[in-house]
Amino acid sequence: CDGTTPGADMGPVITAASKERIEGFVAGAAAEGATVVVDGRDHDMPEQGFFTGPTLVDNVAPGMAVYDEEIFGPVLSVVRVDTYDQAVELINNCRYANGTAVFTRDGRTARSFKFDIEVGMVGVNVPIPVPIGSFSFGGWKDSLFGDTHMYGPESFNFYTRRKVVTERWPLPSESQITMGFPVN
Repeated sequence: CDGTTPGADMGPVITAASKERIEGFVAGAAAEGATVVVDGRDHDMPEQGFFTGPTLVDNVAPGMAVYDEEIFGPVLSVVRVDTYDQAVELINNCRYANGTAVFTRDGRTARSFKFDIEVGMVGVNVPIPVPIGSFSFGGWKDSLFGDTHMYGPESFNFYTRRKVVTERWPLPSESQITMGFPVN
C-alpha cells in the first residue's frame, strides 16, 4: 500500500531531494551490473508527498553505488557470497556498520557471527536488528556520528552536558574557613 492507507508499514521519505537520491541509486544499479528485480519507481504512488515504492536489487557488489552508500530508503540490495568467511570479510570491510543479520538453524554459526562481525547492531534470525528502547540504536564506523549513540542509556551523555558541583555547608558555629589542605 502507499503509506496513506491505514495500517501501512511505510510512508513517504523525508524530502523531494531524498526521493530523487533514492531513485537515482535504483536507476544507476542496472548500469553498474546489478539486477533490478522490483523497481519501486514503477509503483503507483500518491502524487502528494515524497513516496517511492519498495525496490529489490540483486547481484549487488562492492564498488556499486547501491552497495557503497547508505541509501535510507526502501531499497533492499542482495549481495551474494559463497562462504561464511567471505560474508564476514564483506561485512567487516564495509565502511558502514549500522546493522546486519544472519539467518541460520546452526547455533555455532550464529554465535560465531555475533563475535566475528564488526557492526553496531547484529540480528540472528531477525531481518532488522533494531533493539528495544533501553539499548542504543546505531552503528559503528561511518554509520555513527561522534562517539555516543543518541538512543538508550547513552542518550543521557548525547543530549546533556553534565555539571558537577561540590559543596560544603558547615554549621554557623563552625564557620571558620578551611581550604581542606593537610596541615603538618
